[in-house]
Amino acid sequence: MTTATAHARESTVEDALLRSIRIPPRPSLLVDLQAELAEDDPSPRRIARIIGNDVGMSGALLKLANSPFFGAARKAKSVEQAINFLGINQCAALLTGLLARQAIDGGSNALNQFWDTSARRAESLVFIARRLRIAPPDIAHTFGLFCDIGVPLLMDRFADYADTLAIAGHDTLRRFTDVEDARHSTNHAAIGCLLARNWGLSPDVSWAILHHHDYSVLDDDATDDAIRSLVAASVLAERGIARYHGNRDSLEWEKGGEPACRHLGLDAGEAEDLLEELHDTFHIDH
Repeated sequence: MTTATAHARESTVEDALLRSIRIPPRPSLLVDLQAELAEDDPSPRRIARIIGNDVGMSGALLKLANSPFFGAARKAKSVEQAINFLGINQCAALLTGLLARQAIDGGSNALNQFWDTSARRAESLVFIARRLRIAPPDIAHTFGLFCDIGVPLLMDRFADYADTLAIAGHDTLRRFTDVEDARHSTNHAAIGCLLARNWGLSPDVSWAILHHHDYSVLDDDATDDAIRSLVAASVLAERGIARYHGNRDSLEWEKGGEPACRHLGLDAGEAEDLLEELHDTFHIDH
């Protein structure tokens, strides 16, 4: 078999695999929202009208916008007020996360813990992005929410994927995604990147999702700094979440902590101080 034939066959197998994984299509509400955001002068009123067409989404967005994390001095009483208080981009990021949850689990309670962790990661990344000024808060928030979005999709596709997560989570040598690739010929980062691209999310978000377990990119000057900064911040966020849950050890921190801090320009003491601040916000906000 020639190399070209082998590559063609391998590509066909991968294409067939991807077709077998249920990746939700971009919601029409998100299409309408992104069309308005692409205008030269997006209108908060028109955006509020788009969101207002879905009563459930409107209520959920208001609840999120008024949560302690955003620390608004005033409580928004309408979607338009929420947009004016938080800004168009931040509200769009919140709505995109709500749509992802609706598209993937249809409102069931089976994935509550997954979504809770995703929300905590998103908040952590917003905190780190603001403190270190490495990314717009809405980009950091969206990346945090969608970082592991491929996990429930692969859980739905492969009966033994929970075993894969356990194995990958305890493998001290291989990258998390390498374990997934060996068992399933794909991984949650690749699937998450594909969904992000299909949903028209920022390229920085989709590429950061793809690389968030590939810590070699942190020292790769050919990779955009914005993407590397998001990946580095995600390592800090995971460390902070692990601590919050009482786990002093973190394999991902052991694998990526040093290059992440180096990229972000943090020494050990500064990283520790930042993690302590992050830990404090967890107790304030919840």
